[in-house]
Amino acid sequence: MDSLHTFSASGTHTWGKHFGSLVVVIAFTILQVNGQGSWKLLSDNVGIASMHTAVTHYGSVIMLDRTNIGPSNITLPKGRCRNNPDDLMLKHDCYAHSVEFWPKSGRVRPLFIWSDTWCSSGQFGADGTLVQTGGDYTGISAIRRFVPCAESDGKCDWKEDKAKMYEHRWYASNQLLPDGTFIVVGGRAQFTLEFVPPKSGNATYLPLLEETNDFQADNMYPFVHLLPDGNLFIFANRDSIIYDYKKNLTLRKLPRIPGTPRSYPSAGSSVMLPLQAGDGFSRVEILICGGAQLGAWAHPERKLSAANDCGRMVVTDPDPEWIMEKMPIRRNMGDMVLLPNHHTLIINGAKRGSQGWGFAEDPALHPVEYDPYGTPGYRFTIMNPTFIPRLYHSTANLLPDGSVLLAGSNTHQFYTFNDTYNTELRVEQFLPEYLSSDYDYLRPVITESPKSVGHGENFTITVTIPSRPLFENQIELVLLSSPFTTHSYSQGQRMLNLGVEEPILLDADSGSYSYQITGRSPPSGNVAPAAYYMLFAVNYHVPGEAVWLQIVA
Repeated sequence: MDSLHTFSASGTHTWGKHFGSLVVVIAFTILQVNGQGSWKLLSDNVGIASMHTAVTHYGSVIMLDRTNIGPSNITLPKGRCRNNPDDLMLKHDCYAHSVEFWPKSGRVRPLFIWSDTWCSSGQFGADGTLVQTGGDYTGISAIRRFVPCAESDGKCDWKEDKAKMYEHRWYASNQLLPDGTFIVVGGRAQFTLEFVPPKSGNATYLPLLEETNDFQADNMYPFVHLLPDGNLFIFANRDSIIYDYKKNLTLRKLPRIPGTPRSYPSAGSSVMLPLQAGDGFSRVEILICGGAQLGAWAHPERKLSAANDCGRMVVTDPDPEWIMEKMPIRRNMGDMVLLPNHHTLIINGAKRGSQGWGFAEDPALHPVEYDPYGTPGYRFTIMNPTFIPRLYHSTANLLPDGSVLLAGSNTHQFYTFNDTYNTELRVEQFLPEYLSSDYDYLRPVITESPKSVGHGENFTITVTIPSRPLFENQIELVLLSSPFTTHSYSQGQRMLNLGVEEPILLDADSGSYSYQITGRSPPSGNVAPAAYYMLFAVNYHVPGEAVWLQIVA
């Protein structure tokens, strides 16, 4: 149901099964709660509409639009310009199409990007470098790198590799692998994958991508998740496989998800739910929510209603099945963000239409928080709304303080400020309920921690609780990656709940409590590829601000 004027705490349960593909379908009256979470405007104008967003381990946010869009709202410094005879709009372009934004200070720094990053992919490497792949026109096979630096430095910028990828990669997905390289999967009219840096003499054919290429090409930006056994879960359209990329072998074909297409341009979203040390990081569950109706992209004038369901599947089960749950708000183009309290935030998007310029309307202004471990029928909670529509080309990224940064939205081919849904240059921050001052008495503060740790190693941190002792067995250490977010999918997003020994009380003076906590890092690069992660201490579901921890191979 889409009406948000009344709320009900009652729930009725309806179950159904059809045994052909052993799919359990659950329809519920959803618990709806108003008044949770809050919003803050971080910037009135960062100069560009961020189509692609990623948070560096220095705490800055790298934002990217496309280059062949004409003037942005911010110029390059000191008269620097891009002279590119192949640019479609400005051969002599003195505008920035990428910026670095610092959420705490509000500083915006223009960056120089050469080739076109339109609908590209990316991810952070082991040393914190943002590796960016593909795009369109001049950038369709490009490889770019951004090495982050401190705000006081302010000299880091984009660089382009001389080497190119084998294939054109427009609307492809990128996944960091355990050996520190990247796999780039699919793209428009591409049924192949390849590695960066190259691992073979050519791209590799992946049948799934051709098999899922319907009349809308709903196989773009496939959902790719690295599994703890070192294989990949790859999802396109409505189908998915377990894939051994080392042997180029499809190990399993998984059941088809019910309902609508879920990948671009139908624009559902996907996360791998948190991996748990308690089961040896062996149980893997995928959650996919929302999407556009089949035909919504091909017939945008119809403004068809978006999907109102989520599917979750334990892909490590011997006989996996999709469990379907009804969302309280229809949504396509939504972003899914893993939160340190183990919930998933579903935010941004529209209730009708699909991805594309002007193809959607009726913005989904209310975020929804999903508790994967809650009682069935009561897992969704509706949050307080924003007043800024975030539609096509918008993003959502977790920040180290536990809030979520919202950027972008441009439903037009060029920057447009006199239409129903204007090009959006504002940046917002959504603060989940756990950041309310009501929970400050529980909030852990990490005062000492290591900068780096190897796989399978014990490490200690010091945590201070402001006003009361730890609840017994309620302290958690959580690792969250920093993904590359674009087109409703956060590439490389993963969360790990680490093994923790019983905390040791160090001090209880001045009304605060200081503890030494020993955790154990993930056992291998399959579970957590070497990279920078946000390390959160979570006390009774309330996180403190994260510190950056580098997992080294």
